[in-house]
Amino acid sequence: MTDAAAKNGRLHDADATRADILRVAATEFSAKGLAGARIDEIAEKTRSSKRMIYYYFGSKEELYRAVLEQSYGGIREAEADRHFEEMPALEALRAHVEHTLDYHLAHPEFVRLVMNENIHHAEHLGGVEGISERNRRVVASMQAIIDKGMAEGTFRDGLDPLELHLQVSSLCFYVVSNRYTIRTIFGLDMANPEVIARRRDAIVHTMLGAVRRD
Repeated sequence: MTDAAAKNGRLHDADATRADILRVAATEFSAKGLAGARIDEIAEKTRSSKRMIYYYFGSKEELYRAVLEQSYGGIREAEADRHFEEMPALEALRAHVEHTLDYHLAHPEFVRLVMNENIHHAEHLGGVEGISERNRRVVASMQAIIDKGMAEGTFRDGLDPLELHLQVSSLCFYVVSNRYTIRTIFGLDMANPEVIARRRDAIVHTMLGAVRRD
């Protein structure tokens, strides 16, 4: 094996180990929060050790911030890959809503991480490099959809892209964040496929109704 091949192999192993640590840490932090998660437990569940975790991330808080960065980056990258702004406006908004709901359903750990970070008043999220810029992109994408809707004559005047993003996000987030309290209080299982289908239709109907020109 050449020196270059050996170096590439070590880099691949390091990337795989780092990815494994982040995967397990995301599960631990989302389930137990920053205070409850333990580095030794994360090490036991990964191909690493406490020493290796500290080598890669420096501290428990830095590992937590890395998990936040990856989690927020994941949803933003998934949105960008769909190129919603290239679709007709109403179709784009529908697709954006459905994608957002499906992403939250597929990544409940992201929802729990966001809830945990709100308990900390976003103290750690503010320390994630580039987080504001990354999340401004979704607002820019929403603005592009609004501009297309105005040009097509299907969207009403006075729409704000951040407000639309917040509406979509909150409606979809709620389906996952409150599924257990809703089931306990009302007996409605928000994880049931039929219930999810109804919620998806209701959210799409709400959002399309909010933007359509009369």
